[in-house]
Amino acid sequence: MRTILAKVAKPASVAALAIAALAMAPVAGAAPATHDAGATISAADINPAAGTFTTVPEGDLSIQGAGDGTPAGAVQWFKNHAGSTAYQGLCEKAVENAYGTTGVWASANAHWNGASPKHTTGTPPKGAFVYWNISQWGHVGIADGSGGIYASSIGGKIGHASSVHYFNNYRGWTPAAVPHR
Repeated sequence: MRTILAKVAKPASVAALAIAALAMAPVAGAAPATHDAGATISAADINPAAGTFTTVPEGDLSIQGAGDGTPAGAVQWFKNHAGSTAYQGLCEKAVENAYGTTGVWASANAHWNGASPKHTTGTPPKGAFVYWNISQWGHVGIADGSGGIYASSIGGKIGHASSVHYFNNYRGWTPAAVPHR
């Protein structure tokens, strides 16, 4: 009986994981959902003089699966998705997907308000969540550990900025961790 269950349970588990991964992944070519016009990051929210940014052309993308739940995995997730526009208006979903989860916080503001401990000074360590008080939903990215960040809305895509002050109204950061309430 145990052998029969093992032969049935393993394929069922693999199928469930595959279905969950498809449910979390954005559909290629589909228009990304946005909260509303208030969630759009405008030119007034960006301070390009604070640092440089880089993106990858859409044709050069090497998109892989979600992160493995580690700070290094979260940074790698953003590197793998550099240049993607699929997460415009969905910054919280991007940082959660980078840690291999989704649907924990409704917005970057909710994440900031619910996460702890909060830090408003110092260089955020690799994988830490970095927040800005812009738009009605706020904005969040992942720290690179060297004073820069990975986030959506960098040059209109997922990208890297060399300073946490690339976006205006920097709030601070919370430690790297798989998002949870």
